[in-house]
Amino acid sequence: MPGRALSAEEQQSVIDTLHSEQFRDMAVPQVHANLLDQGIYLCSVSTMYRLLRARGETTERRRQREHKPCSRPELLATGPNQVWSWDITKLKGPRKWSYYYLYVILDVFSRYVVGWMIAEREGADLAKALIEESVERQNVPAGQLTIHADRGPAMISGSVAELLANLGVDKSHSRPHVSNDNPFSESHFKTMKYRPQVPERFGSAEGARELFRDLFAWYNEEHRHSGIAMLTPCTVHSGQAGRLLAARQGVLCEAYAGHPERFVKRAPKVEPLPAAVWINPPAAPEAATEQQTQVAAAAPPKQADCPRAVGQGEHPS
Repeated sequence: MPGRALSAEEQQSVIDTLHSEQFRDMAVPQVHANLLDQGIYLCSVSTMYRLLRARGETTERRRQREHKPCSRPELLATGPNQVWSWDITKLKGPRKWSYYYLYVILDVFSRYVVGWMIAEREGADLAKALIEESVERQNVPAGQLTIHADRGPAMISGSVAELLANLGVDKSHSRPHVSNDNPFSESHFKTMKYRPQVPERFGSAEGARELFRDLFAWYNEEHRHSGIAMLTPCTVHSGQAGRLLAARQGVLCEAYAGHPERFVKRAPKVEPLPAAVWINPPAAPEAATEQQTQVAAAAPPKQADCPRAVGQGEHPS
């Protein structure tokens, strides 16, 4: 309303008071209270804020820590032993606040567990030994492998980084506070820890090792994984996927030849093995196109279709 607003001179007086040596380092409510104690009323606290805000002077004045931007990891695997993902999860021990630590290294393309360990502590020295042993056991040549992990203390330790450099292995890390940059390890832990035979608590580290020894054998050699055409990780990791998928296709073709009427829409085909597996595929169209070309060159041959069956209005040629 007219007459309520401060005049230009009054507004400048408020600003000059807030900028004065006495008050320039105080918060606005403190300035207002100090003035009242001196018997002075210039305006309300909200008006002081409004005048400062109009001049862009309500931002944080303290020095703020600047976080360096972290690049988004974009990793592509078109075969085994190209990209591994590793992580550590806790297993509850016999008493409250007691834990054992499960280390797992997973091949992203085949989902094969290439290394695992249960320890009573989390440490870079233990991770270093497990990674070195796994690389040697898989006979991975230098320059072929990238190992991805989150930013836990063991993952970003200098000793692990030095080991990877000596082995000719590239390292990759999730972005800080981004939960989906390491999805393969997180999904694997959920699969394993929620198996019916996994107890709420473990009585000893050795008991946990005995159970997970059988569990990892089941996972690698018997578990049909939905992400790899319902094949076992061992089948894909060992290069036997093509043979097994061809055999599956033969079974479907026999079923189609025997009863084509039961397949209403089309002749059955096996689910193909993904030619490539990504951690964060590139968003840029040109980058995606270039990577698709690489994937197509590395893709396994397609499975043959079932021959058309006699009895559907056509004769075999």
